[in-house]
Amino acid sequence: MRYYDIVIVGGGASGMMAAASLSGSGKKVLLVEKNRICGRKLLITGKGRCNITNARPWEDFSRHIHPNGAADYLKTAFHTFSNSDTVDFMERLGLPTVVERGDRVFPASGRSSDVRDVLLRHIVQGGVEIMYLCDVISVSLDSSGYRIGIVGTDGAEKMEVEFLFARAVILATGGRSYPLTGSTGEGYALAVSLGHSVTRLFPSLTALVPENYNRKLIGLTLKNVSLALEIDGSVVQTEQGELSFTSGGIEGALGFRVSRNAVRALDAGRKVRLLLDLKPGLTVGQIERRIIREYTSELRFPVYVASYMPMHAVGPFMESFPRLDRKTLPGCLKNWVFPVKGYVGYDRAVVTAGGIPLKEVSRRTMESKLSPGLFFAGEMLDIDGDTGGYNLQIAFSTGHLAAVSALARTEKAIGR
Repeated sequence: MRYYDIVIVGGGASGMMAAASLSGSGKKVLLVEKNRICGRKLLITGKGRCNITNARPWEDFSRHIHPNGAADYLKTAFHTFSNSDTVDFMERLGLPTVVERGDRVFPASGRSSDVRDVLLRHIVQGGVEIMYLCDVISVSLDSSGYRIGIVGTDGAEKMEVEFLFARAVILATGGRSYPLTGSTGEGYALAVSLGHSVTRLFPSLTALVPENYNRKLIGLTLKNVSLALEIDGSVVQTEQGELSFTSGGIEGALGFRVSRNAVRALDAGRKVRLLLDLKPGLTVGQIERRIIREYTSELRFPVYVASYMPMHAVGPFMESFPRLDRKTLPGCLKNWVFPVKGYVGYDRAVVTAGGIPLKEVSRRTMESKLSPGLFFAGEMLDIDGDTGGYNLQIAFSTGHLAAVSALARTEKAIGR
């Protein structure tokens, strides 16, 4: 049996940050990854550019954390390793960053692979061992530490079970989102085997599918619009920004922001509608006066409608309002309604909502309250954020805190 001070299960964003935080510690640290490479999901974040964090101060940042109470829980981890710490750390590793619209931080190169590569280089140079193509199938605790069962695979044939021993374990296996990247949720079963529970899981930051979806809209992006989420006839959330129509449905920053509440409502059998305001900066009255001033009978009506939206949108917009004319146009521009029949599942959802209840994990250390020496990080926890760099910062903050706390526990265990 091989012995380690700390074993990290999962080589995603939180697992790599945990390993990077233990790099050079002098401890015997192992990172176990089921894929041939680490960070497969990281590579596709930010449309392949990797939105590594959001630069907003905590007071603003915290408003984008879910569910209720999760921001207070995250506060310790965030201040232990904040968004500015993330930027400083990446730049010390040789990765310049840039801040873009919405305070989103990206690598200056625009390549997510550069984020993964600098982290891995730091991890390996600091003496952390990595085992690829290995599934952790069991974790059990005895009087001297954790016994970890792993099964290696070359992608086709399973090999014999091998057991490792560790003083501390960090579970960072991610959620169920984008299972093709290896996020299949097996970490939840490991946590349950050690006495933990799991709150209801559901996809978030995902596409919402309208009824009778007009596929002519696919490929259209609308900027500076407003989107309201209506549940059972009452508007519960309103967001402003950019929206995209894709093969999956309504996405983009606005679609993603309202998707968390929409998915929960749909699962509960409630009536969900999206109300799109194409001109949030104008009132109905202002649009009416503009039409009186600008429109003449010599101008074809569809051409005039195009002055309010991209040409790609005109056809579907007019099809949605069969009786559209100059009088009804203002109200329609302010209230394009999309009844929602469903949503895209984990295959394309950015993040998994739900997970290990926060009450079962110490906010000060990320250590289990039920199994001493067990730590959690990242998407496994019942905490998630809006689109815009928040979820990766959650992963980095919790991964770092879990690592330094696990290190402190191992040093205490050997009397240092």
